[in-house]
Amino acid sequence: MILKKLLVLCMGSILTMPVLANQKEYKVKITPTIPYIDVDVMGDVVRVERIQDLENKLTNSYAKTSRPCPPFCVQPFTPIKGIKTIGEVELSEFLKNEVNNNTGVIVDARLPKWYSQGTIPGAINIPFPILNPNKSKEYLEQVLPILGVEKKDGKWDFSKAQKLVIFDNGPWCQQGTMAMKHLVKIGYPKDKIKYYRGGMQYWQILGLTVLKQNK
Repeated sequence: MILKKLLVLCMGSILTMPVLANQKEYKVKITPTIPYIDVDVMGDVVRVERIQDLENKLTNSYAKTSRPCPPFCVQPFTPIKGIKTIGEVELSEFLKNEVNNNTGVIVDARLPKWYSQGTIPGAINIPFPILNPNKSKEYLEQVLPILGVEKKDGKWDFSKAQKLVIFDNGPWCQQGTMAMKHLVKIGYPKDKIKYYRGGMQYWQILGLTVLKQNK
């Protein structure tokens, strides 16, 4: 499969589990009817669920409220007109309906130093500078085909391009916005891109599973 290639460290098919009578009781669910989602990441099943400890609080860098701006400025809810912003429920649905059917890809647009600290299970890391058409044409030749983009007669054909969800650290981070700007400049259809503005900060505030790469 085209999505199994490349510089991706995390991704796979999704197994959504319905509420069963004999399953573990979840006090903290993702939605009233979805307690968790199982993700097959390179052959290993990773369960996406919320932390069940009702007293749990963040103690890492995502508990921090203030960073210098610039560069860590609050991003608009819709930084690029025509690209839809989504939340955690919609992202869960994307995992189930798109990633599961190999019609969608979740892209962690952060630099590797951020990515190595943890990402959303099933995401692939494509750092935003790699998508810059003015500086990394060589990398684009490798990355875009993984997203279903074909080159015909010297031009990129996006007719079979994958649906994407782009994310970064959160509302104060511009890495996702930069990645989307690069993609749009290349010609990637806006209606095939979604923006998860909450990023890793909101993901962790909600106690959702974080996947760290093996060292």
